[in-house]
Amino acid sequence: MSDKTFNVLNKTFLIIIVGLILYPLVFVVSASISDPTAVSSGKMWLWPVDITFAGYERIFQSEEIWLGYKNTIIYTLVGTALHLFVLLPCAYALSRKELMAKKFILWFILITMLFNGGLIPTFLVVKSLGMLNTMWALVIPNVVGAWSILVARSFFSSTIPDQLVEASKIDGASDIIIFVRVVLPLSLPIIAVMALFHAVGLWNQYFNALIYLSDKNLYPLQLFLRELLVVDQMELMETDQVESLIDQVQTSQLIKYGLIIVSTLPLLIVYPFLQRFFVQGVLIGSIKE
Repeated sequence: MSDKTFNVLNKTFLIIIVGLILYPLVFVVSASISDPTAVSSGKMWLWPVDITFAGYERIFQSEEIWLGYKNTIIYTLVGTALHLFVLLPCAYALSRKELMAKKFILWFILITMLFNGGLIPTFLVVKSLGMLNTMWALVIPNVVGAWSILVARSFFSSTIPDQLVEASKIDGASDIIIFVRVVLPLSLPIIAVMALFHAVGLWNQYFNALIYLSDKNLYPLQLFLRELLVVDQMELMETDQVESLIDQVQTSQLIKYGLIIVSTLPLLIVYPFLQRFFVQGVLIGSIKE
């Protein structure tokens, strides 16, 4: 096979993959502002038809949506900051050859990837620590994972040269100074990767909030979105009039697609700004020693 043929096939394959990825996104955006009848009948298959914003009006009329946004943003920012505060020093320390008992600590961390305490023991621990119905029940239990530590450790091992650390020590810098002033400025790619991964997990967090929170004022966005959908379904079941039922079914369809956009839009906005660091960090952090 010639290089020209290979390039043509490669580009064709990539175009198909991009199309398969973009089509659902474009479809959901179009369906959220299209006439529900056109969507259900198949008349709308890509571009909006009979544009209407009734679904978004219904969504943003709910005060709970704005409360959920506020709570989710707080949980995501605080949780990501704590994640990096714990992850980066731990991963850097494990990347240093002079660390005593490094293999034992690594095996201790790896065990957590194979065994988990389970839902009930975790719930009892959270309860005994007084974190039920608080922000910390969503932030503390999953503050860092073994996978994140291993990826960040691999990044530090392959990116931060020993000579640079030794030169800093000769100049009289302590380990903390080296980490803060030398290592962190060189580690923006892995910081961006780990921050984005953890932030996405916190933003989409649903099950932990359902288990640990009973105060609606603390609900994240995902729980409010669930309640909004459940309430709409209950209203449909209680409706007797045919015309009213049809209208509510159509509005429910608009709300369903609108909620997908509302819940994912912030992440879609943030990702392009981190893409350069994200790609570099994933490639370097995934290299084995």
